[in-house]
Amino acid sequence: MKTINIRVFSALALAVFLSGCATAPERLYSWGSYQKQVYSHLQGEDRQAQIEAMESDLEKIGASGKTPPPGFYAHLGLLYVETGNDAKAIASFETEKARFPESAAFMDFLLKKYKK
Repeated sequence: MKTINIRVFSALALAVFLSGCATAPERLYSWGSYQKQVYSHLQGEDRQAQIEAMESDLEKIGASGKTPPPGFYAHLGLLYVETGNDAKAIASFETEKARFPESAAFMDFLLKKYKK
């Protein structure tokens, strides 16, 4: 009888343990189509379409209360530079620098290059 109780208890303990592991942790960042846009950029696809997709992602991310990942604003800034919109590029680089201070050295380099 004790053997059955130990087996039942062990099975219940295992079930409780596994149920605690079943929920995935909430993601720190909301990526949207960022990775797809980086790949599209490397493939030389239409820059304006990439900008529109990333701006749309920013609206969705903001509405969900999440945060875009590191590099999101920097990549968007580079797309703005490539389409001739230096003012938006500078704003994106400054946002990247403010949200992710570890990017300050690179963002300062880009800001110095594109501020006129």
